Amino acid sequence: MKELYRTGDPLIWLTGGALAFSLLMVVGLIALIMYNGLGFFWPKDIVRYTLADGRQVMGQLSEREEIPQFGEGKKEPLWRIKVKQGNRDLYGADFIWINEADIKTEEKPAAAIVLERREWGDFIGVIKAVKDGATAIAAEPAEGWKALTGALAGQRRLFEEARALERDEVGAISYDQEKLRLANRALKLKGAKDDDPRITANLAGIDKLHKDYEAVMERVGAIRAKLTWTVVLTGAGGVEKELPLYMIVRAVKPNELSVFGKAGVYLSKIWEFISADPRESNTEGGVFPAIFGTVLMVMVMSVAVTPMGVLGAFYLREYARQGVFVSAVRIAVNNLAGVPSIVFGVFGVGFFIYFVGGSIDSLFFPEALPTPTYGTGGILWASLTLALLTVPVVIVATEEGLAAIPRNLREASLGLGATKFETMWRVVLPAVMPSILTGLILAMARAAGEVAPLMITGVVKLAPSLPIDGYFPFLHMERKFMHLGFHIYDVGFQSPNVDAARPMVYTTTLLLLGIVLALNLSAIVIRNKLKKKFATSAV
Repeated sequence: MKELYRTGDPLIWLTGGALAFSLLMVVGLIALIMYNGLGFFWPKDIVRYTLADGRQVMGQLSEREEIPQFGEGKKEPLWRIKVKQGNRDLYGADFIWINEADIKTEEKPAAAIVLERREWGDFIGVIKAVKDGATAIAAEPAEGWKALTGALAGQRRLFEEARALERDEVGAISYDQEKLRLANRALKLKGAKDDDPRITANLAGIDKLHKDYEAVMERVGAIRAKLTWTVVLTGAGGVEKELPLYMIVRAVKPNELSVFGKAGVYLSKIWEFISADPRESNTEGGVFPAIFGTVLMVMVMSVAVTPMGVLGAFYLREYARQGVFVSAVRIAVNNLAGVPSIVFGVFGVGFFIYFVGGSIDSLFFPEALPTPTYGTGGILWASLTLALLTVPVVIVATEEGLAAIPRNLREASLGLGATKFETMWRVVLPAVMPSILTGLILAMARAAGEVAPLMITGVVKLAPSLPIDGYFPFLHMERKFMHLGFHIYDVGFQSPNVDAARPMVYTTTLLLLGIVLALNLSAIVIRNKLKKKFATSAV
């Protein structure tokens, strides 16, 4: 036994087994997320269950589990199923549990449809009639489906046209009105009187914009007057509901779809999830604003943390006189990596938002006060807070890279007449660039998944507008933003409809993992290219 221990084989097997176990845990976690997330968008068949007491339930099978039984003696297992019945505005809940022993019959009606709505979730039922105003267009399920699919795209297009007018033209008018209002307030703060020609001109401009607003709203009203199509549906148990077509996002008859048809619906839902805005308290629709906010925040954080970390590492390794003080600084930097992230968030609120942001508002935006511009949470302050959070990672990785560069490389540069700065800039910095990118990769991976500091420095449940738009200065770093990590927390723990939101948690988690992987792979590719370009004995 001692001889075996001396050979080192047990240690090799132990370390290899630990690595294999860790990899299995990671693969298992990813497999669990993929299993629960990828099937969320697949259209399931609609089943009508007739129960022993005569009630009917129509919906999609969601889960099946064994009912716990207590008492002595061996008993036959009992099962129950969870059915997504939808129609939350009629039944009060999206899901219902049914004991399999209570099911008398079950069937898959071909005429059953699923309507994804902008509000109140899915509606599951059978078409009874399709109307254009008070005029009945179709009164049978088959004819109604044709009328519904034929008119749905047009009604949805009119609805989106009206929303675009409200979002774009009305938004532009409101933006210009606010600019003129703030301009007048700035003039008054400087001592201008009410009869000042500039104030009078601004007021005239506001009046003109108000007339433009009324004209746009008339156009919106004219468009909305054309949204007259409705569909009357019958749910389980004979309950009826009349829905306007413009409130329907997607209509599907899953029981009549082939595998390829279901795959088409599946892909369209994935595209909607990636490219659309959220709806229904973030439990439905897409997560594009959260994707945009996450990527932009990581990019801004990377731009901020890289120079801070690199300059700090260069000073500690190349310029500072080694001693007790520098050793204490290194210990402090290493300890910063273990500080809870919420502490950095509190620092970000106190220093960046209240001190820096409040000072900026007092100096450059006094006319907007007491409404803060930069003195409140925003993507800039959130990014800088995360830059402070991750700067120790970049410093440590860069210092390790600097320590690995041979000293004779620096001496050769200095011996050829280069200055200290030229040596650092043209010789040492290119050679240490792969190590810098390694630290940046680790920093991005941590920053993309942080949530706690963001909750108090700028992230919100739903951002009304993106940080980038068509208004000067185009990039609005003071705006609040959405983040995938916070979106997961909000949907998973703050949603009013937990059962409906749970699959969205897994799907968003999978998307966040994919984005982090894409960002890291991009940095790894750049790092590998730099390694080949600046290959030396140090790297």
